[in-house]
Amino acid sequence: MQRAVRADEEAFYTGCRAAYLAVFKSSLANVTSKEQLCLVLQQAGRNPSRKTLDRHWTPRTKRLNFDDFCEILKQEKPAEQGELLRVFRKMDAGGDGYISHGELHKVLTSTGEKMTAEEVNEIFSLADTNKDGRLDYVAFCGLMASTVEQCQTGALEKLQADTNLKRQNFGSRTDGSPKSPDSLVASTLPEPLQKSEPGAAQRKDSRSASRPSSARSRRSSLSTCINMGTNSKGGNLAEPRNLQAWHHVKMKGSFFLEDDSAIVSLQYRLHIPQTTNVYLTIQPINLSQTKEKPSSSMSVDTSLFIVSGNHVKEDDNFVCFTELRDKEKFGWTGELSAGTYYLLPFSTGCRLVKSQKVVSKPMQLVHRMDSGELGLTREFRVALSDIFEVVDLDGNGLLSLEEYNFFEQRTSGEKCDEDAWAICKENFDTKKNELTREGFMELNLMEANDREGDPRDLWITMEAMGFNRALEMVEACPFVIDVYCEDVKPILQAVNLESGPRMLNAALLRTITSKAEARNLKNHDSVTVYTYRGESRISSVIANKSNQKVTVHVNNEQSKNCKSSRGMCVFAVEVPARTKMVCQHVMPVNEKQEWVYSCVESVLP
Repeated sequence: MQRAVRADEEAFYTGCRAAYLAVFKSSLANVTSKEQLCLVLQQAGRNPSRKTLDRHWTPRTKRLNFDDFCEILKQEKPAEQGELLRVFRKMDAGGDGYISHGELHKVLTSTGEKMTAEEVNEIFSLADTNKDGRLDYVAFCGLMASTVEQCQTGALEKLQADTNLKRQNFGSRTDGSPKSPDSLVASTLPEPLQKSEPGAAQRKDSRSASRPSSARSRRSSLSTCINMGTNSKGGNLAEPRNLQAWHHVKMKGSFFLEDDSAIVSLQYRLHIPQTTNVYLTIQPINLSQTKEKPSSSMSVDTSLFIVSGNHVKEDDNFVCFTELRDKEKFGWTGELSAGTYYLLPFSTGCRLVKSQKVVSKPMQLVHRMDSGELGLTREFRVALSDIFEVVDLDGNGLLSLEEYNFFEQRTSGEKCDEDAWAICKENFDTKKNELTREGFMELNLMEANDREGDPRDLWITMEAMGFNRALEMVEACPFVIDVYCEDVKPILQAVNLESGPRMLNAALLRTITSKAEARNLKNHDSVTVYTYRGESRISSVIANKSNQKVTVHVNNEQSKNCKSSRGMCVFAVEVPARTKMVCQHVMPVNEKQEWVYSCVESVLP
């Protein structure tokens, strides 16, 4: 039974790859427009409507990767010929197997996803093969089914004909949506200290080319196996003595999952007036109303990278990161010199992934009260209260203009200026010139009234904040950062730092390569794999020191109880020349059980 299921899954993903590669050169490429999405869906035998395309390509979508495409295909099943015939028969008032232009026009422009008259005329001109003003819908359905089959067959034949392409772009998903290739961390490498002998690379390539590609792949592979024990979440993070007497500041924030599966968050600026001992921690916030069922975000891994704000080069300003752990809390303790630092939150993406849950009946956001006025539903008020908790960065129970603008930038991409804020304070409940929780509710009620109860804009806000249509926060993870200083009061401030992602990438690479075991691939001394083993994760970096790009095939099939940030157990990574790149992060699915990381990396010819 399991073998049959696996065969079905492999056939499905083979079809996905075939359709994708009929449009793109590589499955590592991204869909960058709604038109490309339509084209690749058609290659997969779908006939997406405008409504379908708008659902998967929202105004906030910048790109979709291969695995996003696979998830879309799971949701959008191909229309079967019998189903199409049943739809047409309902339109066929005379029951003679034909539909007039008038009948088709009436149905398609007045019900369901309404079409324009021009779109109906275009469909009719294509389907009216006899040019008699009538559509033979039986023949039309047969033509559509034949066209779909031809598209799928042609794409598969192209894939099968190019064995190299088939192997390079093979992937089989095991869990959640992976991060897109564009979100991988890359950094340029310095020039090599020793240059190879002229002609040496050519001689080496000519010798290896005499062997079959599969043999070369095995000889050019690297196998890593790490047995990890159970993790009770207890551990090596210990609070300093007399911590209660230290100066303490804290700030909240949240990780948000973007449409392209990238993870974003605010960054923070920390100023320390003089050299002192410091204790830093980060942990997820439990927003659940019941102790028996904690928030899903409590399983998301969190970490802080601390970089100095006093250096210009991003590669040189890494200071430390929160490597020690106590349950869901990760921390670092040590001495920091006087100066300014940036705190960069990080999550691997192993557990904060695109939600697979299909909500059949969305929650109601607003309702009409007995008075006829609009009101917020109880469920919506609870969700808005959770958002207030996340946006209230300093935790004082009020929203300042700065805090409210972080919310506005996340949900609308705009800012509220001083004049608009003054009007806001005049119309909604405030305290100490800041917006109260009830004032925040009133503001959202005003938006509902402005739209006369239409909840579409409210849903855009909720989805931007990580909620699904069941009002569950499934694509966000709120967290809290605590900073303790022994001798001086620190100053902590949330900032939108433009260079934050680059600084985080550089710090992540620096951490892994400095602490990890480095091993070269056989017969490829220019390709090095760094494998870092942490308290709760394993991370790997691939460094390509050669002057040409390499494609590394990664196989995790022998791993047990593991979850990769890629969401796949087999995938390919394209590493540009003179670059190092994060390959993957791996965490246990169940921390109470042993887990085995078993990975084979090999250079594809």
